[in-house]
Amino acid sequence: MTGLKWTRKTTRKISAELGKAGLCVSHTTVARLLEKLDYRLRVNHKKIAGNSHPQRNTQFEYIAVQRHRCERSATPLISIDTKKKEVVGPFKNAGAVWSRSPRAVRDHDFRSEGVGMAIPYGIYDVRANRGAVFIGKSHDTADFALDSIVAWWQADGSTRYPNATKLFILADNGGSNGSTHHAWKYALQCKLADPFGLTLTVCHYPPATSKWNPIEHRLFAQISRNWAGEPLSSYETIVNFIRKTTTETGLQVTATTLEGDYPTGVKIAKREMQQLSIHPHRVCPQWNYTVRPRATPNCEVIS
Repeated sequence: MTGLKWTRKTTRKISAELGKAGLCVSHTTVARLLEKLDYRLRVNHKKIAGNSHPQRNTQFEYIAVQRHRCERSATPLISIDTKKKEVVGPFKNAGAVWSRSPRAVRDHDFRSEGVGMAIPYGIYDVRANRGAVFIGKSHDTADFALDSIVAWWQADGSTRYPNATKLFILADNGGSNGSTHHAWKYALQCKLADPFGLTLTVCHYPPATSKWNPIEHRLFAQISRNWAGEPLSSYETIVNFIRKTTTETGLQVTATTLEGDYPTGVKIAKREMQQLSIHPHRVCPQWNYTVRPRATPNCEVIS
């Protein structure tokens, strides 16, 4: 009668309100009638998308073309990103596990009472269906991201692709590997392209579309599912859970901690940026570029 489309009242309270109006029905009858009218207890759904970038579709189509070229030329293709940071310690972790009794954890998730902070940086090899995760303990910086990629290339990538001279990288558009992050591009040149003689092609997903990055659903989602409900009490626990992550499609994952301090606020001098061999693409140049190795590298970080 009032046009009310939702309510937080329980079926018992609705039954009582109807009783006041002279309609005597039980709460079970109220529930049955509501169900017939397609009313349910519902949660919020994240379905309202933000304003999409005008070049969003253009970029997705361009990424598809680039990926197809990689497949035809057997160029190694990796998807990279930082997984959600985790406080290490005896704290509650969302999810449930089969057990005879619940695991006791701290009643408050105070970071000061934990062992530290785990920063998982992931590299997903799309062609091989292999993942590698490096757990940092400091900060999520461009240097940390590139040290992770370099560690993957030395331990796995260069072995699997011994004749590769090119590497295709899919990344989102923020954090340590953001498309506008000078330190990210500088580290690409100085830590990966120059030392290993690799030509790097990087494509970033448009803003607010990182969920389409393959690493999100092919690696990170599987890791979260594997350790759901288990307290991440130590770095060793985190590493073990990641290493044991598998799927029916044959996913295998390696994991290790990456020691070292990665300070924030590192600035790259303008003259250093001008010496980089970075070549924007014609299509969406702000998101697509190629980094070529230099014959005479000259890298100097100005902080």
